[in-house]
Amino acid sequence: MAGLRQTQRVENKHKLSNTLRNWLPILHSSLSELGEAMNPFVESNPVVEVESGYEEDFEKKIPRKVIRGQVSNSRTEQIEALTIAYRSLHDVLDEQLEAPLFPTPISQEVALFVVANLDENGYYEGNSEEFCQKHNINMLEFEKIRLRFAHVEPVGIGAVDLAESFLFQLDSSEISDKAYSLASEVINNMQDIHSYSDKEYFAEVMHVVSTFKNPPAIEYQEDSAQIIPDLMIFFNDENAIEVKLNDAYYPTIHIDTNYAIKHEFISQKIKEAKSLVDALDMRKATLYKVGLMIVEYQYEFFTGGSIMPLTLKTLADEFGHNPSTISRAIANKYIACDRGVFAMKEFFTTAIDDDVSNAAIKEFLVATVKQESRKKPLSDMKLLDLIQDKFKVKMVRRTIAKYRKQLNIAGSSERKKLYHLSV
Repeated sequence: MAGLRQTQRVENKHKLSNTLRNWLPILHSSLSELGEAMNPFVESNPVVEVESGYEEDFEKKIPRKVIRGQVSNSRTEQIEALTIAYRSLHDVLDEQLEAPLFPTPISQEVALFVVANLDENGYYEGNSEEFCQKHNINMLEFEKIRLRFAHVEPVGIGAVDLAESFLFQLDSSEISDKAYSLASEVINNMQDIHSYSDKEYFAEVMHVVSTFKNPPAIEYQEDSAQIIPDLMIFFNDENAIEVKLNDAYYPTIHIDTNYAIKHEFISQKIKEAKSLVDALDMRKATLYKVGLMIVEYQYEFFTGGSIMPLTLKTLADEFGHNPSTISRAIANKYIACDRGVFAMKEFFTTAIDDDVSNAAIKEFLVATVKQESRKKPLSDMKLLDLIQDKFKVKMVRRTIAKYRKQLNIAGSSERKKLYHLSV
């Protein structure tokens, strides 16, 4: 009897290890890539047939209550509620080609020209002189406007070469003030980079530079047909917050357990197929639990407030996994809610202290600049004082400047000129 229990424990452990081996690649893939992630497990298995979620009758699977708290009767509207069309690089840039960075007609003309003349890597390769002659402006004015792309996301776009792209990214990086000048020098002399190896702060410079995107448009080079949210979070008719998996897009696995041939090989393939089903269920359960935890920690956000401090380690401790596993698990995953569609990683934000997140600081920064005097815009030092006073935290001016650039907010002197131009 003891021997039988031991055998069962070994079999259960083997089944679980098979499921876990299948689960990780299935968990790490985005919902739109799930079918592709399953292919290696399916192609060599004659008892498995996978039915793509995209081929299902959506009217039967999508709930009538859609994301934004409205009831939709249109099949097209239902599908659109759960499908977010892939945003190309040009879509992302178009949203930024206006005030405060490009408030005047000529600045917008220059910005549009730069975007229209980006190569596949995101570098500018247009004929600036020809544009200047056509629009009767000089090269100095053109370049002054083009250099505002240093404050455009993704950072690095619109640069003329790798060095300039890295300089754009340097201004938005976490590098210390002491290492900044060395980083700038290194970037401008990349061919002689090893000659700086004995310099103080060289290690910090190399660490920061290694995080830069090269090329700047790398995230957009492999266009995805669709970005689809894994989870939907909304308030139901009882005004209770609800977390729902986007089941409509999950593939269905069919297993032929009555295969014509009775053979040990077939029996093994049926076991493998069942572990694949278990892995898919584990993905659903894991992401659903992530959704519940995000609601628990970020409830204020879903009721109109700010994103609160939440680290990956907090989630990893709850799951009993390493933070790196959780990081891969939420990569390329999206949540649709009544405030829009957000990458899961956006809900994990660094804490300035125990109660304040950098997202809250940024939100306050945007609101403060919107309300500032147009005749006397707030300097970074004044913004720093206001933030430290409101949130009772200690920060440095450079951090405020970095946040401002990430939010596409020009410096105080530049904003003053932009305000004057807009008048």
